[in-house]
Amino acid sequence: MSLLYGATIRASRAAFRFLRLDVRTEGAEHVPAEGPAIVVSTHASYLDFLFLGVPAVERGRLPRFLCREPIWDTPAGGLLDRMQHVPVDRDAPAAAYLRARRLLREGEVVGIFPEAGISYSYTVRSLMRGAAALARETGAPVVPAAMWGAQRIWTVGRTPWGTEPGPDWSRHGRVVDIRLDAPFTVGPQADLTEVTVELGHRLTALLEELQQRPHHRPRPGEHAPWHPAHLGGHALTREQARDLDVVPRRAVRPTWGPAAGPPAGPSSPPPDR
Repeated sequence: MSLLYGATIRASRAAFRFLRLDVRTEGAEHVPAEGPAIVVSTHASYLDFLFLGVPAVERGRLPRFLCREPIWDTPAGGLLDRMQHVPVDRDAPAAAYLRARRLLREGEVVGIFPEAGISYSYTVRSLMRGAAALARETGAPVVPAAMWGAQRIWTVGRTPWGTEPGPDWSRHGRVVDIRLDAPFTVGPQADLTEVTVELGHRLTALLEELQQRPHHRPRPGEHAPWHPAHLGGHALTREQARDLDVVPRRAVRPTWGPAAGPPAGPSSPPPDR
């Protein structure tokens, strides 16, 4: 374990304790103890990469995450480089794909959020084909994952004044659930759109199972903008979130979840995430 990555893990654990977070993981055994793997997760919080790393670390692995490039313009950019995380430029994503492919060929675990952003409706939105493409090219297994609870700390949304909400660092003893599902492989002749559609359905099933656990449900009469509307919360519906969920045009549109759109087209553009 690199000294910097180890220090980051210790700092994260200290932050979890300070915030009185109850971080619960299930399925960590699905991350291989050695060799490449692609952990593909839902995305509901700006802090998700910290939580998605927990089960991999439990297996003695140091995951390398694909993250939006603007983060590298902050003071954390140099640290992210040293930990071998991968910046993603939406306008020129090929470089991120090549770096992720190299890491997988070196036997690393790569973490990907294929929604290319946080869904304002807290449903699994359109997905990029990059995870399927990496799995097809490298043979690395795909480990589907879902997380729920961290959106109570820092996420997207709209205040009554039309602005994004800030983080809530209050110490409420919240639960953050992380669940990993059994891995699957992508054959060399597999259609990337078909694989991505199947992934969308698997991620939705994982996420909704977590969202419906009793400790995550809103209390009777509670205003819950942090919980999906179709499950009794007051977040935006998928239709209401459409203009806010800005995703690349190459993404595969949902045929999963509530009010799913029409099936994705038959074409499979080159891997772009």
